[in-house]
Amino acid sequence: MINTTRIIQKYYTEDTELYNILMLHSQHVKQKVLDVCDKHPELQVDRQFMEEACMLHDIGIFLCDAPSIQCFGSHQYVEHGYLGADLIRAEDLPRHALVCERHTGVGISLQSVIERNLPLPHRDFVPVTVEEQMICYADKFFSKSKLDSPHSIEHILQQLARHSSEYPEIFMHWHSKFG
Repeated sequence: MINTTRIIQKYYTEDTELYNILMLHSQHVKQKVLDVCDKHPELQVDRQFMEEACMLHDIGIFLCDAPSIQCFGSHQYVEHGYLGADLIRAEDLPRHALVCERHTGVGISLQSVIERNLPLPHRDFVPVTVEEQMICYADKFFSKSKLDSPHSIEHILQQLARHSSEYPEIFMHWHSKFG
């Protein structure tokens, strides 16, 4: 088993507001994922991997400029996934790194990167495996700026629709599969 706390503490100072935000958000996502795993044993996912990947999926946020959640980096928030993936690849965890880079929104296609002129490398950032999809799905329920309660399905769909008319459909497909 990987010591995710040790990895996180390489980049985050324990008992700071940002550390607490990251840890609480990640624990919420992890619990949601474990609930889905319990509800759907037929999916046969690797629980240990899921727990680890949930705790590491947002490790790149400190590199971004998001003052409302105590992040004062120089990158745009949309970049946190691939930036975190780079950190996790350096830990020799390539599978975990893919979760980091593919969990933003419901995934970001290369076409969307180009059309929207996003500050991302020109490649697909779309969750492929059931594990990646499940973590991406669970992540949509929990905000880092409002940690006290999960988002409703309606709120999630409204937020996703702001970025693409296709995103709510993708989320609802996952909801029928995981919900």
